[in-house]
Amino acid sequence: MSDLVSFLAWPFLAGLILTGIHAYLGVHVVERGVIFVDLSLAQIAALGTTMAYLAGNDLHSTVTYFWSLGFTIVGAAIFAMTRVHRETRIPQEAIIGIVYAVSAAAAILAMSKAPEGTEHLKDMLVGNILTVSPKTVITTAVLYALVGLFHFIFRRRFLAISVGAHTNQAESIPNVKFWDFLFYTSFGFVVTSSVSIAGVLLVFSYLIVPSVAAMLFSHSIGKRLAIGWTMGGIVSAAGILASFRLDLPTGATIVCTFGVALVVLALVRIFVKGPGSAPA
Repeated sequence: MSDLVSFLAWPFLAGLILTGIHAYLGVHVVERGVIFVDLSLAQIAALGTTMAYLAGNDLHSTVTYFWSLGFTIVGAAIFAMTRVHRETRIPQEAIIGIVYAVSAAAAILAMSKAPEGTEHLKDMLVGNILTVSPKTVITTAVLYALVGLFHFIFRRRFLAISVGAHTNQAESIPNVKFWDFLFYTSFGFVVTSSVSIAGVLLVFSYLIVPSVAAMLFSHSIGKRLAIGWTMGGIVSAAGILASFRLDLPTGATIVCTFGVALVVLALVRIFVKGPGSAPA
């Protein structure tokens, strides 16, 4: 039992760290209505990793990380500059979807010419959090703490832009596109590190599912964060343990566990508040 606990401790800590930052960023993403921006940025980061790999770098080297980060910052600039008003005929989600599709297709084309391309594509999608190293966990925790501090310092500005996204109130904020760029760039730092640990699909699940589940029960940002963090921690532990016991891919198992947990919470809300009640 002690060997099992020691083996799963670092993956579980990695899951808690991912939950901490992604559940918070998920609140912003859902409020802004750009649900797939994380998926798109994650795919851009994966494309950067792919290009670095084709250039002869190790997948987990520092050089590869900065390749991936550079691609992600370019994506952040695109999303900041294409910020749209409510009246604009082309929604930003369409732009985000196009960027995701092109990035995914480019990665597939690039890896089709590389040895072990199929295995690399699989790692990009679901990662391998079960084999995460203590050094990676500690480094990621420090980076996310710095990003969290940055968001804490400028929390009023970022929340004002996110909450006002649907009413156009955000457009009255001076230099809103600059602040958007800072938001997406900090987001890019998180996504670049997360994709290398957990893969594109799991990163998306950590970002969106806890936030959506929390919205079922509360309007308050604080309560939504508490619910999201609690859900993410429990799902991480359950998914990692299930993948180890059943010998299943860890990332895919956690993603499916997130889906099951969301359905369960939705049913709980229906039974507690009634099917005819208005959404929280």
